[in-house]
Amino acid sequence: MGDRLDEYRRKRDAKRTPEPVPARRPTAGGDDMFVIQQHHARSLHWDLRLERGGVLVSWAVPRGVPRDPARNNLAVQTEDHPMEYKDFHGEIPAGEYGGGRMTIFDHGTYETEKWRDGEVIVTLHGERVSGRYVLFRTDGKNWMIHRMDPPPAGFSPMPDHVAPMLPVRAAKLPADDEAWAYELAWEGVRAVTYVSGGRPRLLGGDDKEITASYPEVREMAEALAPTECVLDGVIVAFDSDGRVSEAALRPRVRVTDGAAARRVASRVPVQYLVFDLLWVEGRATVDLPYAERRELLTALDLAGPHWQVPPHFTGGGEFARQASREQGVGGVVAKRLDSPYLPGKRTRQWLELP
Repeated sequence: MGDRLDEYRRKRDAKRTPEPVPARRPTAGGDDMFVIQQHHARSLHWDLRLERGGVLVSWAVPRGVPRDPARNNLAVQTEDHPMEYKDFHGEIPAGEYGGGRMTIFDHGTYETEKWRDGEVIVTLHGERVSGRYVLFRTDGKNWMIHRMDPPPAGFSPMPDHVAPMLPVRAAKLPADDEAWAYELAWEGVRAVTYVSGGRPRLLGGDDKEITASYPEVREMAEALAPTECVLDGVIVAFDSDGRVSEAALRPRVRVTDGAAARRVASRVPVQYLVFDLLWVEGRATVDLPYAERRELLTALDLAGPHWQVPPHFTGGGEFARQASREQGVGGVVAKRLDSPYLPGKRTRQWLELP
């Protein structure tokens, strides 16, 4: 006679996967444990698992468990998992069901308020996720998950749009050099990137969405997961000599499939150079001074094959100019260390110099 783990066992070969595949029948427990696992499978998602009747009732949540009650996230119910899975983390081999890296995002206890076939209300008590949530079925295996509590104290939702701050052209370096930081003025496509659930949304300087044209940035968003943030930067292409090439960016077209994305990525070596942080993990940062925003940006440790945080020079205008000339860059941008980020404004708190 079968049990609730039959489907789980059918999908896995215990000789090929490190996942627990118990032969014994599940036995009921306290129905009070949960785990959330971050799963870098074919498509990044989070798995929410609630102990119920001796198994872990499971949902795949593509964008993670929401902290904002204004946002409902899709949750796709999957097969029940064994209780041993609550401690599982590791690499599921490629080619196996669910192949990819699994890590534990959070775990803890929960209380059940309601458990019906199409509606589950629970209160989670975890280290990273706490609060009252409802899961409700919409169609077949498709559910939605909604936070019923107010957001955590001090939380602000990710903005839908932040217009880029712009510099004023200037001929001379500022006299009070120590009050400024200097960045190289990279020539490329200005892009504000909204990273949520390991997925990016890129808006160009004209506010048009350009996400599909730059698949390299999708890799960055997945590498950042579970961090959510809004980044400001520029997409730069380099020629074979490693110098900036504006022309190399022009042929890039909208990419609609993975094969085309790989062709575009291999044709032009593109870098997303990130120089500002506008929102992170439920906190707006635009009102913070430039120096503090750079510290928070540095803490994200953004370094990958197609993305990085370029250096800035504090109180070193002439040094920055020299570096600009040596790298064939169009100049430098001077930014006051105490400057907030002023969306859509062209202000003398940022100066563009040749």
